[in-house]
Amino acid sequence: MLERQQRGIHLPVKPLEAIQRLQRHMETEVVGQPQIVEQLLLALLCNGNVLLEGLPGTAKTRSVKVLAKALNATLARIQFTPDLLPADVTGTEIFHAESDEQKLQFQPGPIFSNLVLADEINRAPAKVQSALLEAMEERQVTVAGKTHALPPLFMVLATQNPIEQEGTYPLPEAQMDRFLMKVIVDYPDDAAELDIMRLIRTEESAEDQKPLSLPQQVIFQAREQIHRVTISEAVERYIVALVMATRRPQRYSPQLAEWLSVGSSPRASLALDRCARAHAWLRGRDFVMPEDVQAVARAVLRHRLIISYSALAEGVTTEQVVTELLQQVAAT
Repeated sequence: MLERQQRGIHLPVKPLEAIQRLQRHMETEVVGQPQIVEQLLLALLCNGNVLLEGLPGTAKTRSVKVLAKALNATLARIQFTPDLLPADVTGTEIFHAESDEQKLQFQPGPIFSNLVLADEINRAPAKVQSALLEAMEERQVTVAGKTHALPPLFMVLATQNPIEQEGTYPLPEAQMDRFLMKVIVDYPDDAAELDIMRLIRTEESAEDQKPLSLPQQVIFQAREQIHRVTISEAVERYIVALVMATRRPQRYSPQLAEWLSVGSSPRASLALDRCARAHAWLRGRDFVMPEDVQAVARAVLRHRLIISYSALAEGVTTEQVVTELLQQVAAT
């Protein structure tokens, strides 16, 4: 067996073992961000898209690169700028003259990759942002009236900087809702910062690195198993109660009613269901517990809530709102 591994032959492994190995590998490459790694994997397993929000230098791009490299997946990085055009993302038809035949041929854009890193997505105007909508939702793009399918393994990871607002175009609620999860990337602590320095120093001096390499088929096998994870009616009602509490907060708390202006759409219920099942599967269970729903609730709900002006004036954040929701809605 050892000899086969040294020759680079992939031995058959169970999807759960493979994904857990991928998680451990990413945690060694993206130091001090275990929660970020898990949420990226959950979104990948759920076939969803992720909005990464964090300050510069917090390993947002590195996380995506490590994931793509481990899966041998194609990665396209699109730097969103005010002068970007929709065709720069989706591709366009180009005139070709071959011998006596003249025709238009579709030239695919960077969106036709397995992983698409939309860097600083809020710096592009609305037309370019909307060019991602069909790709994220339908897994296809339409150019010149023709529809082109995206790769079976496809995921958009968009980043935005929370402190630089000048020259940005805030994402509309309709587009925000299409992200399965919004992941907040914070600065690492003291110990993790020290480990980061040592890791980068080691990478710069290493000559022969052997990165993890998993077949993409593992992801599809894992998704099939996650579909079979069971969820009881009690947990289903808990998910619905959480989402309904964002729409009718007066049922639970006068404070919630004052904080919330607009609640979550039905996509929130679907996302909680999918992410909770993936969270349970990643922990080796074939059934969902309320703790699974609570573990993914912040990433799923934080970008699907609109806080009232009075709450914003008081400095209330979406994190506080979701925390209050989890405290007020009982898990039956």
